[in-house]
Amino acid sequence: MKLKTFFPLAVFALIALALGIGLYLNPRIIPSALIGKPAPTFALPAVKGRTAGFSTADLKGGEPVLVNVFASWCVPCRVEHPLLMDLAKKGVTIFGLNQRDAQGGEWLDEFGDPYKRTGDDRNGRTSIDWGVYGVPETFIITGDGHIACKHIGPVMPNDIRDKLLPALADLKAKGTTDKCSAS
Repeated sequence: MKLKTFFPLAVFALIALALGIGLYLNPRIIPSALIGKPAPTFALPAVKGRTAGFSTADLKGGEPVLVNVFASWCVPCRVEHPLLMDLAKKGVTIFGLNQRDAQGGEWLDEFGDPYKRTGDDRNGRTSIDWGVYGVPETFIITGDGHIACKHIGPVMPNDIRDKLLPALADLKAKGTTDKCSAS
């Protein structure tokens, strides 16, 4: 009889504990099963108005790079765009993945194009393969084409300073990084 009485209380306590722990987790850190694995295989045509498409082969150039998933209809993409332009001017190689957006080329013409290559993921299949939850998302890719880090949401100045640039520097210097968990 006592077991039946305490069982609902024990279940309630476990649920309350799980919810309590969840309150202290950072919602911007969503684990990705792709971290440490090769980037998905893909080959995308160039975004309208661009000459160079984007494929898996472009990620194996020996240097770490950024892959930014964007869309012209994405308001946070507009927020981070000037920062990506600045990173590109400083020599950071950025590839663009235009997600489900027919206006991506016009948007890049208007606001500037920080991308070395830009793939047109019109049907969103490649974004799904990359594990994209929404736009914008930015990935750090190792020189041999493995995913080292995933940043969800717009890249802000503190993200560049505390996460992206240190991780890229680590990858260039020693081929590995522990900076990706910083937020």
